[in-house]
Amino acid sequence: MFNSTYKKLLLASSLLVATGVANAGYEIKLSNNDKITFGGYIKVDGRYVNGDVAYRDFWIGTGGVLDESASQFRINANETRFNTKYVHGDLMGYIELDFLGGGGNEIISNSAHARIRHAFIKYKNITAGQTWSTFMNTSALPETADFAGATVGIVFIRQGQFRYSMGNFQVSVENPETWGGDTSNDSAPDVVARYNVKGDWGSASFSALARSLTTPLGETKTAFGASIAGRIKTIGKDDFRFQFHQGELGRYVGVAFAKDVIGEEVEDITSYLLSYRHFWTETLRSTVLYGRATADLSNADRRQWSVNIFQNLTKDLAVGVELGNFSMEDKNVDSNYAQISMRYSL
Repeated sequence: MFNSTYKKLLLASSLLVATGVANAGYEIKLSNNDKITFGGYIKVDGRYVNGDVAYRDFWIGTGGVLDESASQFRINANETRFNTKYVHGDLMGYIELDFLGGGGNEIISNSAHARIRHAFIKYKNITAGQTWSTFMNTSALPETADFAGATVGIVFIRQGQFRYSMGNFQVSVENPETWGGDTSNDSAPDVVARYNVKGDWGSASFSALARSLTTPLGETKTAFGASIAGRIKTIGKDDFRFQFHQGELGRYVGVAFAKDVIGEEVEDITSYLLSYRHFWTETLRSTVLYGRATADLSNADRRQWSVNIFQNLTKDLAVGVELGNFSMEDKNVDSNYAQISMRYSL
């Protein structure tokens, strides 16, 4: 049995190497209850940014304000990712990597370190490991060329957790982190409860978040937040996607938008994202979106809009062009960007 399994894995590896890791979700059935799947995609991005925030900091939202407007163009393939899933009856293990882990430079090889995106185990109703927070609804994320997508207004976080699912209800305990506070005394996990609804009209989720935060002086603060998000089918294949988040959400919102605590007080955040995707033909589609996030203590105010168009040249190969704008109203920052992407799904 071991030799047979080893030979099948070796064959799969050889096929992936021979095809430049460009196989459409290659699956090997090891036995009646066992199978292993390889997937991911290769993605190349060309991006031009003009304004007050440099390329690397544009979608993170934490970059310093430049003394004067700057222009920058970059080409990279770092978003490229690879995943593998092993299923043995009721047990499943999943690992996914991309190449945004830093390393390398433009002078010599432009190499990049691999990093873990997901690494989790699923057994029946239990999920354990690093993956998207239960507080996050991935079906509400718009289709974008930009790697981080519409960072303003969204919940976007992957972290270690133990999750239990029962029908439409999910509850999880997740890794705590008081951004801006005393992380050495984060002694209680974040707790998330979520309820999902689905029908011919689309899907939606209702989520609640409870956390224990520790301020820089060691004081414990209790924080709560809520979210509603989903995707609604409209005409034909078109869809409307939405997210609305309110409360003491800190690091959960906007990809480093606002800290959990400012001094000895907990930051309160309001954020939302709205998008509409229209199919011009079976293979040609566009998405327009607008997102905004505001915070009370820091007075942070971020806004973002974009519009794009994607065309599938083949079933697995898509090209897209996107135009957008990102602004930090509280810092008088405004940047425009244009991006072209090519993605080959494996």
